[in-house]
Amino acid sequence: MNDPITIRRLYGRRQGHKLRLGQSALVEDLLPRISVPETGPLDAHTLFGDERPLQVEIGFGAGEHLAGQALANPGTGFIGCEPFLNGVVGALNHVRDGDLTNVRIHMGDALEVVERLPDASLDRLYLLHPDPWRKARHAKRRMINHGPLDLIAKKLKPGAEFRLGTDDPTYCRWSMMIMNARSDFVWQAREPRDFLDRPADWPETRYERKARRQGREVWYFRYIRI
Repeated sequence: MNDPITIRRLYGRRQGHKLRLGQSALVEDLLPRISVPETGPLDAHTLFGDERPLQVEIGFGAGEHLAGQALANPGTGFIGCEPFLNGVVGALNHVRDGDLTNVRIHMGDALEVVERLPDASLDRLYLLHPDPWRKARHAKRRMINHGPLDLIAKKLKPGAEFRLGTDDPTYCRWSMMIMNARSDFVWQAREPRDFLDRPADWPETRYERKARRQGREVWYFRYIRI
């Protein structure tokens, strides 16, 4: 079946409301300084000038989780990928306000960045609230498919962690089905609270709070690469 690895197309809008003057200035001034290089191999030294642990967040929304993790782990390099311009602006605000020097941003397809990293180079990868593509005919667009997961598994170190969060019941069931069919990841849940309660080191986002206000459950999945 086709999936994001073979389709290689980003769906949905790339920009929402018009940027204010200060937001445009961030895009023009800060984004070029912390952007992932457009071409060539990537590693910690290329991105941060030294050897350090690396983590990737695919689709960081407004950047709250990305910034929270970067603030809590200053010795780790974080690569955030997000195609939506207004989300990138949100992350830039966090980077500026928190004086975060350990964040690099790619405004575009995350898979293009992950592919350029060395194999077994990532300590953790986050996929939080990806678009569920609820219709059956759109299942091939879901990031939780074997093509993207093969790539993610290839780039994670043995013992590294893959975190998935969703508030969509269809995506939750789909993810469990796909992940349970794999032998290269071990689900860390031993009881319901292990995926119903947000881990202490998992910063909450506005999206999660909104989901709960609207009566939706949120599921937190943690997998270890073996």
